Amino acid sequence: MRDTMDDAPPTTPGRGPSPRRFGAALLGLLHGHLALFGEELKEQRSLSLQLLVLAGLSLVFGLLLLIGLSAALLIGFWDSHRVGVIIALCAFYGLGLLASLVGLLHRLHNAPPPFSASLEELARDREQLLP
Repeated sequence: MRDTMDDAPPTTPGRGPSPRRFGAALLGLLHGHLALFGEELKEQRSLSLQLLVLAGLSLVFGLLLLIGLSAALLIGFWDSHRVGVIIALCAFYGLGLLASLVGLLHRLHNAPPPFSASLEELARDREQLLP
């Protein structure tokens, strides 16, 4: 009587896709993507915090400078042209506000999407996995 184990064709490990190898490869891809996403998230958080602090400091010092220059102009022209200086300062501040808003809106509309490296990597993986 022959053993049934001897009749089975020999299987070689490493030949052909197995569910276990496919799962391991899928987990490896997922791990890589999550690691990349985590690094990008850390970079974005750090950059955002730095930009927020620098923007706040710039705003404070810029406002202090504008107040000082406005006061100096008003004091200098108080006797002769105080109304003209006030109107000119308001026009200057209004133009500065408009220019800043236009620049902000332009940057918001043309900003690259966040986590672009992760999205590119996912697209490459999808192209490789799909026929």
